[in-house]
Amino acid sequence: MKILFTFPGQGTQRPGMLRNLPDGDALLASVRSVLGDETDRLDSVEALRHTRAVQLCLLIVGVAWARELIANGVKPDIVSGLSIGAYPAAVVAGALDFSDALRLVALRGDLMERAYPQGYGLTAISGLTLGRLETLMAGSNTFIANINAETQTVIAGRDEDMAAVAQKALDAGASKATRLAVSVPSHCALLDKPAAELASAFASVSLSRPACAYLSGSTGRVIWEPDKIAEDLAFNMARTVQWSDAITAANQRDARLAIEMPPGNVLTGLTHQAGWQGEAICMERNSVEVARHLARRLSQ
Repeated sequence: MKILFTFPGQGTQRPGMLRNLPDGDALLASVRSVLGDETDRLDSVEALRHTRAVQLCLLIVGVAWARELIANGVKPDIVSGLSIGAYPAAVVAGALDFSDALRLVALRGDLMERAYPQGYGLTAISGLTLGRLETLMAGSNTFIANINAETQTVIAGRDEDMAAVAQKALDAGASKATRLAVSVPSHCALLDKPAAELASAFASVSLSRPACAYLSGSTGRVIWEPDKIAEDLAFNMARTVQWSDAITAANQRDARLAIEMPPGNVLTGLTHQAGWQGEAICMERNSVEVARHLARRLSQ
């Protein structure tokens, strides 16, 4: 039986999220060596209005908590991240150096925000199947961004276009339509150009073969080759998230304990919805000791 670490994407961020991190002083010192004084403002209300700061914070928090679990004997066999969550996953797997990840994520956030500084984003729609939602989206200039579960899909596009689709979905029986705290139209063709620019930056970075399975949230497949992991990381901003497929793949690889890194518990809920066959917890609401207990029980 195996352990899966999961890392959330944008929308889970909150001010002050870099406070009280495990081994936080040492980790933030290493961040400061790359980002300088920006480090001290990253999780402020003002900074978190910008994609760059949000994504950097999610990278830092994910790495901090995964390292804490590993230091306490809870080691992943598989790692997977949703969108920006793929970067801390790659760091924890040993495929991507943390300093390189900081530089790449800073560039990623800048490229995405410059491409769409305002008026665009993501909306989560629950309670309709993908096929039903796609029918309602016809001619709307919106895109499927995330397939999170059988009846939980995220769309991307211009604010007013998403609002129109959301209303159609609610009228058709959707249980919920929520504009997410994401200011760019991620995971669709609108970000093809920024993704290509980010891919060029990866040419100067050396990745390694991961020490554990790197499970792509974009394809639902495990990737071992460093060059293919680099390609997956660079282009995931423009590719539909296949989270349901990723969880199915982890199930098939005998993962039976899924541990979600902070912030939030969104992925834990989505993991259960995807037919998870084991335990699924989030570190936001559980202690390291709980994770250790579940990991020990899994190994017995």
